[in-house]
Amino acid sequence: MQTLAAEIIQGRRLTRLDDLTPLLQAGLEDLCAGADQIRKALRGAGYELCTIINARSGRCGEDCTFCAQSCHHQTQAQEYPFLEVEEIVRQGKRDEAAGVQRYSLVTAGRAVTGPELDQALAAYRRLREETGLGLCASFGFQSVEDFRRLKEAGVTRYHANLETSRRNFPNICTTHSYQDKIDNIRRAKQAGLQICSGGIVGLGETWEDRLELALDLAELEVDSIPLNLLTPIPGTPLEGTPPLSVEEVRRIVAVFRYINPTAWIRMAAGRGRFADGGAILFRSGANSAITGDMLTTTGTNIAQDLDLMKQGGFLNGNQA
Repeated sequence: MQTLAAEIIQGRRLTRLDDLTPLLQAGLEDLCAGADQIRKALRGAGYELCTIINARSGRCGEDCTFCAQSCHHQTQAQEYPFLEVEEIVRQGKRDEAAGVQRYSLVTAGRAVTGPELDQALAAYRRLREETGLGLCASFGFQSVEDFRRLKEAGVTRYHANLETSRRNFPNICTTHSYQDKIDNIRRAKQAGLQICSGGIVGLGETWEDRLELALDLAELEVDSIPLNLLTPIPGTPLEGTPPLSVEEVRRIVAVFRYINPTAWIRMAAGRGRFADGGAILFRSGANSAITGDMLTTTGTNIAQDLDLMKQGGFLNGNQA
């Protein structure tokens, strides 16, 4: 693993033509040490903490099996229309003051259009003018023109998870396709936006599925890869799914670092179940995180995450 890590640092990139089984068979400590070595060499000691605001909640027409906000499931998720601009800006300022670097509006539903998109654009313009936050959006499927409008309003990165592998995707969602997601990412890139795209692990996928997802993200050259640990929500089809072991999560993080050596590997939902906030994951290749209250799942404390980064030897946010 140390030899492979050194080769990656020197410019080698793993592809579908490579035998990737050593990543699955190597000793965990050696694998993670190599991933941390790659992170230090190619990303430095910088980190990114971002927060999310659920700008429109519930009654989503998509049938993703993991999601509390789908109208296809019977859950206790809140339902409310698009938030007022003032509230979005207020929370952004609060989070910036707490020490985060990026802030994202996230909505339930297939897309954001019409007056709600205008409201989102107004919020982004205010945030651009009144804060120093990096601005992100997660609005589902948008047109190239809408992506351009978001960029003009101040958004620099668009979030669009692939969720799982192409093979496994029909087991997770039937109301849109994996290719729909790929096409959406390409439209966002066409508009000049950076891409934040990753997935959820613990959906019943195989290791082959995880490798396929990591390779697809590498081929799309995404900038940020959020890794969510499934948080089974009562009322969803996956409510009884057992959690992954710490060892399996560590290997997943490391594998994604080997295959995506220059991306932000971002720990997202589910990290709160680690007693220490997942410190060991940031020694296994991760270098960024979603912090604070995260949608309908348990979040983490911003101040504790800042301390976690400091204790792990990371510098101030975004420094490389």
